[in-house]
Amino acid sequence: VQLQASGGGLVQAGGSLTLSCAASGSTFRASTVAWFRQAPDKDREFVAALKYGNSNPYYSASAKGRFTISRDNAKNTLYLRMNALKPEDTGVYFCAADRSIITGRIREQHAYGNWGQGTQVTVSS
Repeated sequence: VQLQASGGGLVQAGGSLTLSCAASGSTFRASTVAWFRQAPDKDREFVAALKYGNSNPYYSASAKGRFTISRDNAKNTLYLRMNALKPEDTGVYFCAADRSIITGRIREQHAYGNWGQGTQVTVSS
């Protein structure tokens, strides 16, 4: 599956953004999907994930309560709604997908074999 992220931009602290990740190929619907982010000079970190066939999302501690991950399988699209944004949310956001993720590895970037190119989110204070 090929992925293309979009929707990033510059927003003030407290504002909102919705990221999208358009997928091509027939395996999106059967894939676990996720968002990761990478701040300057930091490692890529897990943000949120949604397993195939399971509507219960997984969130990082920093994302929980502010971000919402969702998917529209009819449109082959993954979303990340981000509310109450903080300057520390600044970074490049990547979408990822894979058909073979076990629950114990859902937060591990190396478990995902398909990645989008990333979209920049900048939150000003």
